[in-house]
Amino acid sequence: MLGSLLLLIGAGSYITHWALSPYLFTAGAVLVAVAQAFSIPRDASLTLKRLHIQQVFGAVLLVLAGVFMFTTHGNEWIVCMTIAAVLQLYTSFRIPNEEKKEAEK
Repeated sequence: MLGSLLLLIGAGSYITHWALSPYLFTAGAVLVAVAQAFSIPRDASLTLKRLHIQQVFGAVLLVLAGVFMFTTHGNEWIVCMTIAAVLQLYTSFRIPNEEKKEAEK
């Protein structure tokens, strides 16, 4: 929860050229990535494991977007963040559906 809040504040305040924006965004991205990495279930189906790995990949892309905030002066970080957001959104809808299917079995 804290990581998501830091991501939002860092991305939103980047427009104002606030010096701490990249730090907040990157710290939030690292927190989200760690949370995603430790949430992969051991006894789940192959589909659920694949979806959780996609979530972790999206979180790593968020960390990469934070690095781009420091190293590039354009909007490359926005492209990386958008791809990560699409991955996170896709998996956030698919994982509950797959868990429901497994529970019905």
